[in-house]
This record gives sequence, structure tokens and C-alpha cells, in this order.
Amino acid sequence: MNDLAAIKDDARKAAFARRKEAFQAAGPGQAAILSEVLAGYRGVPLAGYMPIRTEISPLNAMAEAAAYGPVGVPVIRAAGQPLWFSKWEPDCEMVDGPFGASVPKLGEEIVPEILIVPLVSFDRKGGRLGYGGGFYDRTIEGLRALGPVLAIGYAFGAQEFADLPLENTDQPLNMVITENEVISTKRV
Repeated sequence: MNDLAAIKDDARKAAFARRKEAFQAAGPGQAAILSEVLAGYRGVPLAGYMPIRTEISPLNAMAEAAAYGPVGVPVIRAAGQPLWFSKWEPDCEMVDGPFGASVPKLGEEIVPEILIVPLVSFDRKGGRLGYGGGFYDRTIEGLRALGPVLAIGYAFGAQEFADLPLENTDQPLNMVITENEVISTKRV
């Protein structure tokens, strides 16, 4: 393991601990600000995610957005590949997918223009530290090659770090939304 990989592993451990504490202390209404932001993009295809472990849940905002346009969730097809997005609706039948996240059984593809991106930690410049598989980085890069994509990091405020160990393959976020605020990264 190289030095940067070790530094990233240490940063992830610290961020997971912060996220766990924030998750345990969280009350209702966490997705209110996310819903407010998405209301300005009614009908635009978007992808959220099915929360796992201690991730902040975007499900209420996704359900609201699904009343106006297509919403998808990520599906991991293979290691080293970008994500594929399957159409999701609040009451659709789900099956177990890779890494413990549920995926829609029917699997109708959508191509999102807005991504709600889970993360382990973030900074105010749009930096994001994920789980280390590079799935979202490859996906954001590929979608941006097709046209404009709004990448929204979604996290508890406690997951913010002043300085993240990032590489040139780490795709920047356009904004970060927490349970308390919208952080513009000047990339919108």
C-alpha cells in the first residue's frame, strides 16, 4: 500500500466514526434541505441511493422527486466499471444487490443528470472521499463526458473535513447538502 492509500484509509476510519455518531444522534427531517434543492429541478432525471449502514437517507427526497420525473438507484455491474442506474419508485419491488444495497427488481435503465452521491467525508471545495472502489468517480466522469451533470454530495455535517487526501481521478462535487445546509463549491 502506498502512502496516499494509507492516508486515505486513516481518513476513512476517522470519517466513519464521525458519521456513526451523527447517524445515532439524527432526528427526523434529515432530507428536508435536499428536497428543497431538488424541487428546483422537477422532472430532471436523477439518481439517489439506497442508504446502507450509517449513511444519511435521501429516500424521502427521492420519493418526492419520483412524483415529477424518473429517479434511479445505482447498480454495481462489475469491479472497475461505472455504475448503472435502475429506475426506482417508492413502492417498487427490491432485491439484494452488491455491498448490501437493495436494487429494483425490474431494472429499467435511466441516465441521470443529477446524482445524489453518498460519501464518507467531504470538504467545502467539492472534494469527496468515498469507500475506495472508484465507482462514483468513474460514473461522474463518464456522465460529464455526455453533458452537464449536477453531482450533489449528501452527508451529515459531521462528515466534513478541512483537508482530504485526494487524487486527480477523484471527481469534484458541484455542491454538498447536509441535514443543516447547502454548501456551494462554485462548480454549479
